[in-house]
Amino acid sequence: MPDDRGIPGAVAALLERVSAETQPQALLDTTSLRGRTAIVTGGSSGIGRAVALELARCGCNVAFCFLDSGAKARLDAHETARLLRQTETKVYFRSCDVRDSRDVRVFVGEVLREMGGLHILINNAGVSRDRPLWKMEDHEWESVVRTNLDGAFYFTRAVAPTMRAQEWGKIVNVASVHGTRTVFGISNYSASKAGLIGFTKSSALELGPMNINVNAVAPGYIRTTRLTEGVSPDVLDQAREHSALGRLGDPQDVAGVVLFLCSEAARHMTGAVIPVDGGYLL
Repeated sequence: MPDDRGIPGAVAALLERVSAETQPQALLDTTSLRGRTAIVTGGSSGIGRAVALELARCGCNVAFCFLDSGAKARLDAHETARLLRQTETKVYFRSCDVRDSRDVRVFVGEVLREMGGLHILINNAGVSRDRPLWKMEDHEWESVVRTNLDGAFYFTRAVAPTMRAQEWGKIVNVASVHGTRTVFGISNYSASKAGLIGFTKSSALELGPMNINVNAVAPGYIRTTRLTEGVSPDVLDQAREHSALGRLGDPQDVAGVVLFLCSEAARHMTGAVIPVDGGYLL
């Protein structure tokens, strides 16, 4: 039977129930991250820095590595560490070559000793060396695949024993829309990111029984220094045109999704690949 008070009465009853909620509710509960320790590879700038800062703001202790390619890389790393320390969480960082399995193993051991635990891994380190495949040099292929794919494997392998022993872990791989849809001149990059997507799914299957979630984000064109300085304005204009939202993304757009995947809100998600591309793949 319809309410005798009619539509106005029903609306009033609904408003009465809603008004009982006096405190705004957080869109994403990140309390489970407080006190956890996260490793962010390539964490000194761009998406890596944004992710590290978001995790720290939620109470995570953060360890990050970077490739020491010169003074600029060292300055970026120290600036990231300064920003992280403002959150009053533990910070550990040093240069680590993700292509070197021994260096990776040593770095993970240092994090465990210095931070007292390890719960989250963000495989973000990545490079690009764009060139048509018939002009591509061996080192241009190898540096991209070894950084973007081998590095993720080395770090995942190194953290797996700790996460399996504690039966808890979150791993997020930073893939790319170009792992599923390529463009001219990025065969090395596309191959590495497609491989990373496959690795995400395999890792999720193997580590899932020990309560370890492994997922990936697939950013589109994100406004980082590497993008704005290394990609021509014409390509960026085309990227905007192909985006349903008509814009480029920011590192914080990716960091927000990574944060969700690390939270208990995503506890029943594993092996997923989430585009963060403004609708580029539509």
